[in-house]
Amino acid sequence: MQPERSLRIVIAEDGVLLREGIVHLLERFGHEVLAAVGDGEALLAAVREHRPDLVVADVRMPPDFTDEGLRATRALQTEQPGLAVLVLSQYVDQTYADELLDEGPRETGMGYLLKERVGDVKEFMDAVARVASGRTVVDQEVVRQLLARRRRPLERLTPREREVLASIAEGHSNAAIARRLVVTEAAVAKHIASILVKLDLPADDPDVNRRVLAVLTYLRGEEA
Repeated sequence: MQPERSLRIVIAEDGVLLREGIVHLLERFGHEVLAAVGDGEALLAAVREHRPDLVVADVRMPPDFTDEGLRATRALQTEQPGLAVLVLSQYVDQTYADELLDEGPRETGMGYLLKERVGDVKEFMDAVARVASGRTVVDQEVVRQLLARRRRPLERLTPREREVLASIAEGHSNAAIARRLVVTEAAVAKHIASILVKLDLPADDPDVNRRVLAVLTYLRGEEA
């Protein structure tokens, strides 16, 4: 089956089997795969050499398996305005998906699919065509999870977690909260860890005090 428009594509995926599967699928539908690489540096080099119509890239690749694919594609879109990008991920990356959903109209095609969608040939190829034509495509499961996360944050907490957070907002230490609620300090620490996760507060930024952010979230929620 030939596509309405044959695309020149570069693929970046560190999983060999998935990478070869994507290559085979795209070529089967009449597209030209210019390069298929396994890391961010190779992606940068391949796109700069071939100047494709579309990049299909994994979010996480060697060496750190964090956001190498995203950083590479963003750099390339700055260098090559108009470059369409379809990113694939094993899991929902909230930051990237939020950017796609929150930004206004764009001239460059962007897409975000979970890797499992590659197995649905019709859906995957439709996403390729739409992104290449300049549209934004976001996986339905990604949208579902983001909408769930965008509920009022405090609704995610259990009644006990709300008690703990209220005590933190009043300035109590873990030891004081433990005495107040007649629980162990270990139990308080466990509740606080759960609160920080449920409120989607950053874990790795040394410049961010998550306890303070949790209190701010609580105060905003109580005012709403």
